[in-house]
Amino acid sequence: MNTSEIKILITGGAGFIGSNLCEYFLNKKYQVVCLDNLATGYCKNIEHLLDDPNFTFIEGDIRNFKDCQKAVEGVHYVLHQAALGSVPRSIQDPLSSNEVNVTGFLNMLQASKEAGIKRFVYAASSSTYGDSESLPKVEEVIGKPLSPYAITKYVNELYAEIFGKTYGMETIGLRYFNVFGRKQDPNGAYAAVIPKFVLQFMRYESPVINGDGNYSRDFTYIDNVIQMNELAMLTQNPDAINTVFNTAFGDRTTLNQLVAVLQEELARFDPKIADVEIKHGPNRIGDIPHSLASIDKAKKILGYNPQYSLQQGIKEAVQWYWNNLKQ
Repeated sequence: MNTSEIKILITGGAGFIGSNLCEYFLNKKYQVVCLDNLATGYCKNIEHLLDDPNFTFIEGDIRNFKDCQKAVEGVHYVLHQAALGSVPRSIQDPLSSNEVNVTGFLNMLQASKEAGIKRFVYAASSSTYGDSESLPKVEEVIGKPLSPYAITKYVNELYAEIFGKTYGMETIGLRYFNVFGRKQDPNGAYAAVIPKFVLQFMRYESPVINGDGNYSRDFTYIDNVIQMNELAMLTQNPDAINTVFNTAFGDRTTLNQLVAVLQEELARFDPKIADVEIKHGPNRIGDIPHSLASIDKAKKILGYNPQYSLQQGIKEAVQWYWNNLKQ
């Protein structure tokens, strides 16, 4: 089949990761359906795609089973990105996180099964590693979840596995590690750390690091995540089916190091940013101290080869934020 004959549903397609996926696959001439309720996604992320004859936008909610059924009509592959992210948000409001991330996920799985979808690729999460202290994180060794959000994302993996075993569905989970890049929202109470700090630096406001800044993360640039979604969608390797893969760069950076890199890159555009003071606050409830992915399984089975380190990704992201946020 030519790409023009293949239809992909991207749930959460107006969000940060979803809109980047929509853009990428449209550029490769696939037919793309975007399902989003615009709760945390934005029309501005996809408005330049609306005139493309290969693009369909459905404003709908994965909590509504009929919306899920409508979205999967004639679809070959589902890239399920729709979720309520954020550990703190799930601690504040566990009911909404569960409705979207568990009930919504199950709705999408069931609708996909009924529609005879070829493969269901979904956004899993590194939060699933919970209190496991082993580093690097390997897919087969997880701990107890540390937040309602982590529970919901682990339940997704369990449901996907059961749908694979019971109904013969092809599912692949991608455990995302701290994804960042263009179109990631810097505003709101639950903004991710990189866009939030970028915006604060640009306003000469002091970023506040949770804790002493020695917590570390495997920050993963959006283009590495796009590569993983494409590999998972198209792989013919039977070992890839009904399993999960770490989706990361495979390197870790402390929050102190991250802020230093951000400040340095932004100061290239505005030297005054180099003088902004960094502050520290209390540790956040539910946070994992250290996160580092082993990407050996993805390399071996999917042929994954991430192109962007933190430094390379930050360069690209900062350039995008400077062009798009500077008033």
